[in-house]
Amino acid sequence: MLLPLAGGALFFPGLFALCNWWLRRERPRWSDSDRAMVSTRVVSSVQAVLATGSGIIIIRSCRNVLRDRHWLAREYVWFLVPYMIYDIYAMYLCESYRTEDRRHSFTIFRNFLSKNRLMITHHAVILFILVPVTQTLRGELGDFFVGCIFTAELSTPFVSLGRILIQFKQQHTLLYKVNGILTLTTFLACRILLFPYMYWSYGQLQELSLYQVPFHIPFFCNVANAFLIAPQIYWFSLLCKKAFRLFDAPPAKKDD
Repeated sequence: MLLPLAGGALFFPGLFALCNWWLRRERPRWSDSDRAMVSTRVVSSVQAVLATGSGIIIIRSCRNVLRDRHWLAREYVWFLVPYMIYDIYAMYLCESYRTEDRRHSFTIFRNFLSKNRLMITHHAVILFILVPVTQTLRGELGDFFVGCIFTAELSTPFVSLGRILIQFKQQHTLLYKVNGILTLTTFLACRILLFPYMYWSYGQLQELSLYQVPFHIPFFCNVANAFLIAPQIYWFSLLCKKAFRLFDAPPAKKDD
């Protein structure tokens, strides 16, 4: 427990500081806001790759989706805890850099809470509910499903790249459009269809159909999954709206 906690506490802030330092040298004309935003997105993408890789290893190792064990299912959660705390601070730091008048720190903090309340709530649920559930309350069961939840991070690098391209006004590029398609595809597969897949996997073990599974698992499991998938559906709807505006926009007129 202590080793992955300490590792995460050093790794994620350290990677952010390293990216910020490198950008300060290589992109001296960039603003502090640009450097902080890009550094934050790089760290988020690295965490997503680590989480997805851990999830795939766990899934492939657990033949019995209920009882098979893998050490990453517990250890990576402890490694993830410092990241959640760091990420909240990194989001606040980006908000403070975007604010021209930095003297009114309370105003900055209030704006930060207002703009990011869903994401902050998401992080708080992970820290105060999912961590105790995965590390203590579930006992010796369900490493496979923890691995599945880890793979939900697969879409994060594409979301991060999209935010960077928007920051530098590159929405008109082919890269932005291709990245948008990949964002929608990975988000749908790994953050929404993931839940029916987990129900189906449990059903295969217990010889149940997909529709029977919700009635054969504890009620709180259904409630927890509902709370997890609800914000994902909301975020996916926002992504779809952005994609529709992008591809529905009329082409720019060429000069005669």
